[in-house]
Amino acid sequence: MSSVHLPVLVTVLPLPVALVLPLLKRRWSAAIAGPVSVTILLVSTVAAAVSLASVIAHGAYRYTFGGWTSAIGVEFVVNEYTAVMALLFTVTALLITVYALREARSDVQPGVTGGYFTLILVTVFSMVGLAYTNDLFNLYVFMEVLSISSCAIVTINGHKDNLYAGLKYLIIGTVGSITILLGMAMLYMVSGTLNISMNGEVMTRLWVQYPVNVRIALVLILVGFGIKAAVFPMHTWLPGAHSVAPAPSSAILSALVVKAYIVGALKVLFVGFGTETLLSTFVPPALVWVGLAAMLAGSGLALGQQKVKRILAYSTVAHIGFIVLGIGLFTETGLTVALFHVIAHALLKTGLFLSAGAVIHRTGKQFVGEYAGVGYRMPLTMLVFTTCALGMIGIPGTNGFISKWYLIVAAAEAGRPIVLPFILLSSFMNALYYIPIVTRAFIQRSTAEDHVMRRDEIPWSTRLPLTVIALLVVTTGLFPNAVMGIVRVSAVQLLGGF
Repeated sequence: MSSVHLPVLVTVLPLPVALVLPLLKRRWSAAIAGPVSVTILLVSTVAAAVSLASVIAHGAYRYTFGGWTSAIGVEFVVNEYTAVMALLFTVTALLITVYALREARSDVQPGVTGGYFTLILVTVFSMVGLAYTNDLFNLYVFMEVLSISSCAIVTINGHKDNLYAGLKYLIIGTVGSITILLGMAMLYMVSGTLNISMNGEVMTRLWVQYPVNVRIALVLILVGFGIKAAVFPMHTWLPGAHSVAPAPSSAILSALVVKAYIVGALKVLFVGFGTETLLSTFVPPALVWVGLAAMLAGSGLALGQQKVKRILAYSTVAHIGFIVLGIGLFTETGLTVALFHVIAHALLKTGLFLSAGAVIHRTGKQFVGEYAGVGYRMPLTMLVFTTCALGMIGIPGTNGFISKWYLIVAAAEAGRPIVLPFILLSSFMNALYYIPIVTRAFIQRSTAEDHVMRRDEIPWSTRLPLTVIALLVVTTGLFPNAVMGIVRVSAVQLLGGF
């Protein structure tokens, strides 16, 4: 197969498997769903990596379906931005799915395990499609599929807390979907095309001829994606959904789903509306102040939590603020660091949620005060948790440090030194809620036996993804240039339009 067709393979490969698995007998589906899902995601990851390498070597291109023109047909844009995000979604989902091979048995109710892996495949399909597509209609379709599947992986167990969190997520997410749809309709009404790039090409003229329509469309799309991506203060659905869902679901939601909406929003804003148009609006300063508020509010709310998974959930709100702040600077460096932090935070939060889930499965401990001595009983798991927690704080040697350092540089270049104390304060607050977990795990002892370091009795399917994530966090922290180079090209592409 030519590498030109690989993005289509990456997108659609999980879908037929997801459609077939529910048709099998329940015991067959439960037995083969996990291994088959891992195999499919492994193939998708390899294809996504080859596609990215091909784009880097030979340049970007457009892929149209069925011979239709871009103006009325379905179009994929395959460049560094879309390809690297598709790879992020597939490789992270692969690691989470490997983890779920065994952990799903204890985290998900018996009888729905096969359906759970089906939902993961549908979620990956929608996120990859959201990354590649270049028309508003299909972007909305992928977004809605993602909304339904991500809501389902929250409610999969059917417990009262899961159903309540899922219903809240569904209702608030629906408000976001309707808001985005209205914004897209307003945009289509004046441009006459659903192609995102073509909207950008005529936006200068539309801004002059139909300023009210374009402004309303811009506000609606910003608010809608803000709700979907849990941007403060539109984050209220996130803590409940992330904290009560099974550990693999929490990792998918925090590491990938909210990032997928950010990926889609960046495409619509920078390509559909255009950098020049956005710079003449309220958007840049609004994003900066929203980002700063999210950094402090998310960290402050996390400080008031005692349940580890709720701390991790509110931490996501804070770190979405870092991403929004980088975007709001509207510079090449700012957007570059925002995209780098999308990748860094995906790895960090995956490691945190999966290691916290492993602790819950083996010990039943969910609260910070119960973590005394856990580091002696589960040393590898807590070492991964510690590595990722240090990354969230921004300790040198981790990718989180690279994000925060370059964000400070970007703010200085943009002439916004006021950002520096906010970043430092948020990082200090991160330390206040992560360090107590780590110190309790490795310093405090709940029993006399806790002074003896034991072998971490976790299965290989848990040990492998946790180890890989920790290595990636450190590798991208010590040697960030490869990733930074790709996301810098991606930032240039967004600022210039596809």
